[in-house]
Amino acid sequence: MSLQQNLTGSTIIPSLRYRDAHAAIDWLVRVFGFHKQAVYEGPDGTVMHAQLTHGLGMLMLGSIQNHGEFSRVMVQPDEIGGRETAGLCLIVEDCDAVYASVKKAGAEIVQELSSPEYGGKAFACRDLEDHVWWVGSYNPWAVQA
Repeated sequence: MSLQQNLTGSTIIPSLRYRDAHAAIDWLVRVFGFHKQAVYEGPDGTVMHAQLTHGLGMLMLGSIQNHGEFSRVMVQPDEIGGRETAGLCLIVEDCDAVYASVKKAGAEIVQELSSPEYGGKAFACRDLEDHVWWVGSYNPWAVQA
């Protein structure tokens, strides 16, 4: 059986690291509507590995305190002037509701809610450890008329 035949979600899964991964998991679940699929505890209250799902998508994350091979090639936004080297896109059905949830959580909005020319609604914000998220209702998988 091929990978595609056995796959139920995306073949590209973003991965993030957080100083307080438990707080990040709680925030992502509460604010964005992610679901905990798996959380593997690490030493000293850290998260060795976590898998959060959102629709058919997944986010993997862990604590920065876990010093594996992968940790040598990743940095946090505050270590590079608040910038990112990759973008995170979260597709949602009700962008207005998620925008309200993000505002209620006190997240920094880096792009206000708008209606892009290509469709849907969208905004961008920082999470509790300054990772930038683009959130929108535009579905690039849908057939465009």
